[in-house]
Amino acid sequence: MIEPIEKYDSGSIRIANEVVSIIAGLAATEVKGVAGMSGGVVDGITELLKKKNFTKGVKVEVGEKQAAIDLYVVIEYGYRIPDTAYLIQENVKKAVESMTGLEVIEVNVNIQGVEFKSDETTEPKVK
Repeated sequence: MIEPIEKYDSGSIRIANEVVSIIAGLAATEVKGVAGMSGGVVDGITELLKKKNFTKGVKVEVGEKQAAIDLYVVIEYGYRIPDTAYLIQENVKKAVESMTGLEVIEVNVNIQGVEFKSDETTEPKVK
């Protein structure tokens, strides 16, 4: 549902939930340590996305002046999860507030998995 955000003499400005979802998804994937977005628990299948659909793994509730955001992410192996989650929260809040003028009241980060890189440092060495 599209809610009115600002009312002016010439009309009102409305920002669709999908617009906020795209901004939040892009901001989340900018953070180092984020491997991708996940479909969440709703579909039961974790699907990594590499810059394709930024609304996947993002749920938003947009009111007239505020927004609440839920993110479902996969973290790269080796990154400290609490620190990465905090950076995601801060980057998403900053991006959504600066681009939309909405007050972001919460950014919930749900870690859905850990991605392991298939390079020689994570693969077992066979003698």
